Amino acid sequence: MAKKDQIETEIPKSTAARSAKMVSIPVGLAGRGVLGLGKQLVGQSSSVVITDIQEKTAEQLFKVLGELKGGAMKFGQALSVFEAALPENIAKPYRETLTKLQESAPPLPTRVVHKVLAKELGEDWRDNFTSFEDKPTASASIGQVHKGVWKDGRPVAVKIQYPGAAEALISDLNQIQRFAKIFQLVLPGLDMKPLLEELRARIIEEVDYKYEAEAQEACWRAYENDPDVAIPKVVMSSDKVLVSEWLEGTPLSKIIAEGTQEQRNNAGMRLARFHFTAPERAGLLHADPHPGNFRLLTDGRIGVLDFGACNRLPNGFPEPFKNLLKHALDDDAQALYDGFKKDGFILPEVDVDPNLVLDFLVPLVEPLRTETFKYSREWLRDQSARVGDPRNPTAKIGFQLNLPAEYVLIHRVTLGTTGIFCQLEAEGNFRDEALSWFPEIAPANA
Repeated sequence: MAKKDQIETEIPKSTAARSAKMVSIPVGLAGRGVLGLGKQLVGQSSSVVITDIQEKTAEQLFKVLGELKGGAMKFGQALSVFEAALPENIAKPYRETLTKLQESAPPLPTRVVHKVLAKELGEDWRDNFTSFEDKPTASASIGQVHKGVWKDGRPVAVKIQYPGAAEALISDLNQIQRFAKIFQLVLPGLDMKPLLEELRARIIEEVDYKYEAEAQEACWRAYENDPDVAIPKVVMSSDKVLVSEWLEGTPLSKIIAEGTQEQRNNAGMRLARFHFTAPERAGLLHADPHPGNFRLLTDGRIGVLDFGACNRLPNGFPEPFKNLLKHALDDDAQALYDGFKKDGFILPEVDVDPNLVLDFLVPLVEPLRTETFKYSREWLRDQSARVGDPRNPTAKIGFQLNLPAEYVLIHRVTLGTTGIFCQLEAEGNFRDEALSWFPEIAPANA
């Protein structure tokens, strides 16, 4: 085997090995299913058995995801923002594992890093830097970040894509899509299918660093000198390397773990501000909301990283999305139902109770009904249980609603950002924040 081929196949793991790890999840689940049936036959209640299976499946699921890069780790990062919705007896043992999944992965060997830089920047790549740290400061699903000093003296973050990342991403997501129902044992209230399909559809964009650089530059221009949001400026980019100005700050995962209430509130409000304003100001929606992509700067600003997944919204948030919020805040079940029918959220052949549709959307609008709202894990778990228990008429609505393709990313970002708010346990006037940017959604009785 040629030397180049050796390097290309060292990282990531072979497709066969990766597939074997993913296959271990359903195999393990099948065994636990038989065990559960046995326990029921000897008298244990089904709820106790299901809880036992959920706990063991969660343990194996997070363990496997933590060992993989590519699509499995990307999915694990997306899954991790819903940690706050899990029952505490399941969530607590895995909180640290999920945080590590957001922030780290086994690093590339130094010789592979240098080879990628030479291929992308030229054999004299070191001439671009006055210094370059071979040890990465962070690793993620398809690349890792090194700190350096650019030739003009600016501290920079050098994002380097793993060799073979695109192929690994496709392989992992193909495997994950086969086992979508297994993930629902851990999060029974969440429909994984749209999330998985959306992740797969964005593969080409996420592994194209030039495409990512364009999105990051658009957001940097929109938020240059902004008092609340900081976007690192792009220094240079190629297909597999992206160099940006270094953004110093405290990872949001650390704020979640040990931040003061003031820091939590500040991070939550500024994250909301970025979420509400980016489509209008930059024509983009940052679509990868997990704590590893955000930093709290010493001056109070929220720093935003990783623009590989972005929803292009050149006209801002779609009007149907605003109308949805408006009708829900007005408690106008019929107008909400009619809008859902018109915009494809309810298919023509489906007939549902408008009041149940309104009840289903309570989590989306409850924080906007009061002057001050505090997000919490308990609140999210209650809402997840309310819409996730199949015995509840409201929960059944979730299986009858359609999610048009153009809203998949907005849905993902809304759920993911809500999960982060709940992990932060952020408190603030989210109602007025939303109304300041979407005055048209103000309730009729306000």
